Amino acid sequence: MRIPASIALAAALSGCGYLFGDGGMFPDRSQDYKKAEEVPVIAVPDGKDSRSLQEIYPIPEVEQDVVLAGDFEVPRPTPLVAGNSDQLVRIQRLGAEQWALVAEAPGEVWPQVRSFLTGAGISVARVDARAGLMETGWLELESQPIASRFRIRIDQGVQRGTSELHVLQMIQAGDVDNWPSTSDNPDQETEMLRALAQYIANAAGSAQVSMVANQTINATGKIALQETAAGEPYIALELPYDRAWASLGRAIEKSTFEISDRDRSTGDYFAVFLGQAALEESSWFDWLWDSDDDQPHVGETFVISLKREDDNNMAIFLRPQDSEIAFTKREQQAMLSLIKGNIN
Repeated sequence: MRIPASIALAAALSGCGYLFGDGGMFPDRSQDYKKAEEVPVIAVPDGKDSRSLQEIYPIPEVEQDVVLAGDFEVPRPTPLVAGNSDQLVRIQRLGAEQWALVAEAPGEVWPQVRSFLTGAGISVARVDARAGLMETGWLELESQPIASRFRIRIDQGVQRGTSELHVLQMIQAGDVDNWPSTSDNPDQETEMLRALAQYIANAAGSAQVSMVANQTINATGKIALQETAAGEPYIALELPYDRAWASLGRAIEKSTFEISDRDRSTGDYFAVFLGQAALEESSWFDWLWDSDDDQPHVGETFVISLKREDDNNMAIFLRPQDSEIAFTKREQQAMLSLIKGNIN
């Protein structure tokens, strides 16, 4: 006996409850979380590892329930000006220190370094993904009477999604069990760093990603816009003072300011705000100020101060030189965002 298609379809639809209804084989569980009950934490016997049972997304305790005075305003997004150079890799120097700044996350740089060493026939003696370290075996270099080895360190860059590549060289003489604080042969360090930088630049867009390196090497960046307990915005920067001072100076000049004076002993830059007129393209500039409003404070001088919190953590504040000038918190956040995006 043949059953008409319309009758078969109706029978199938009427049977959907058997498959997908509350009592079916495949019930909808999207709302089940609303019925979830809080249960005690699993008790782990003494001496056993309980790290795998920790909360993945812990909710911090609320220290106070006082509603802050004033209206809250969502801060403007940071303009995408960081790393605006067309160069994927740049060699940077500060004194005797040098490193390669790569516009890729550590998880992308790590496999490229491994590929470079493999392709060059350089043996790897030690790998520590958590510390971002690779150490080569001893190499007999051309025209060099003593063998050398290299330690390559991949750090998270200042800005999110960037990396820093450092190279340390030592010769097979003296204390070979401990790495020196600086390279025994700076020329060999420079040559290795340049070779690595060139290889990464040539491999742009074709690199794999190391999930291990991504998870172990911090990828959140070393810079953030924060507020003091009194509500004043500032830039928190995780760099030593010398490098922070030099990086801040370059960032100010790239951020529509013109430095008129500086005092390193007090950590102060004195800079004139030039505004949108200093930029060839200004589309992102409108993110910080309304496009139909005049730019405030153009031509005025600001004091941009670098304060040391500890050896590797700095705070950057920005205030008008003339304390009588009306300067809103929103404007302060906007100018700090300009500078923040150019620090590397």
